[in-house]
Amino acid sequence: MNTIQAILVDDEEKALEGLQIKVNRFFPNIKILKSISNPEKAIEFINKLKPNLVFMDIEMPILSGFDVLSKINNPNFEIIFVTAYNNYAIEAIQHCAIGYVVKPIDNDELKAAITNAINNINQKTAFEKNVQLLEQLGANKTQTSIAIPSQKGLSFIKIKDIIRFEGVDGYTKIIIKDKKALLSSYSIGKFCKILTNKPFFLCHKSHLINLEFVSSILKEGYIELSNQCSVPCAKSKRADLLQKMKNL
Repeated sequence: MNTIQAILVDDEEKALEGLQIKVNRFFPNIKILKSISNPEKAIEFINKLKPNLVFMDIEMPILSGFDVLSKINNPNFEIIFVTAYNNYAIEAIQHCAIGYVVKPIDNDELKAAITNAINNINQKTAFEKNVQLLEQLGANKTQTSIAIPSQKGLSFIKIKDIIRFEGVDGYTKIIIKDKKALLSSYSIGKFCKILTNKPFFLCHKSHLINLEFVSSILKEGYIELSNQCSVPCAKSKRADLLQKMKNL
């Protein structure tokens, strides 16, 4: 079995020591690169060392485990969350098929979570699951930003700054106020789902617009946006667009 490189993150030193002992005892093929009690340092080392597996405490001062995850440039690693509470976050974690253990850590539960994580590492699905988790957690809060997978990793963009999305050859081009456009591997349909209940409207099969940036609706079947760009509006969408603009 190949060596798995791991990082442990927990603000409690004793918890870190106990977890490290258990991991070393049950899975000697796991090489622990760092045990970190400072969540801000955790961001630095995870970005730098690029582990296969991260054990992350959820409840930490200043930054939670989810905050740490959201600040990783390319969260392409399996993660096992460690928590003392069985709260709403556990539902989000389960929904995204991400591992977790509850403190005090039960040996059998830890073994099962690690075994599953090792199997998942070979399947290389971690990136998508981690992004999905961040989206799921955002849906449970007042969501102001979305995580957008791009060529460089994850970009976190304020929803209010997104002018429009345009489908291009299986990819999606995102036009952002006062910033360079992004190209994402997500389909435009995926963004429609992410932005449900936000002021966005699919005016055409290839165009999703932010209604806050609409400056006029033209007779020729186009919508003019405040960045002086015009996008097509399907005839079947026109009445719905007018109604949404009235309710905005």
